[in-house]
Amino acid sequence: ARIVIEVGLAYGSSALAIGEALCSTGGSQVSHIVIDPFQATAYHNVGWDVLNAAGLAGRTSLFGEPSSIVLARLAQDGFTADAAFVDGSHRFHEVFVDLYFLRKLIRPGGLIIGDNALWGGRVYVSEESDEKTRAVREFNRRMATDPRVLGIIVPTHDGVAVAVVK
Repeated sequence: ARIVIEVGLAYGSSALAIGEALCSTGGSQVSHIVIDPFQATAYHNVGWDVLNAAGLAGRTSLFGEPSSIVLARLAQDGFTADAAFVDGSHRFHEVFVDLYFLRKLIRPGGLIIGDNALWGGRVYVSEESDEKTRAVREFNRRMATDPRVLGIIVPTHDGVAVAVVK
């Protein structure tokens, strides 16, 4: 992969892994698009500082706007990426907007990866019906049934949904 979109930076642990992978496989022509509207306010730029300290800031673009705005703008500009990692908002409508645009932005054969697919096991408990649980449950269903992707859930840690864009 040369271009990866990441939704949700927080403390930067996933971004470090993505940045390292990009640099080791893509050479100097790599781009890491990171979207986190709460990086400055809720995380006090810790994730961004970690990327800077690791020397990855030169290949990383941080957008401090909601993913619905940034992804829509990227799609409108005809941007294409090789992969996306989603660990941002778990609110119902935001999850679907992210998935809608990512299917447009990720090239055929590229990956869309969603963290927290098992949501602490709550996705399997029918009595769990809060907004975030419903959002994760529906995201998983769509990743498994959408004819534009081939999706699976990897039951590791809190689960990872992985879809290949057709």
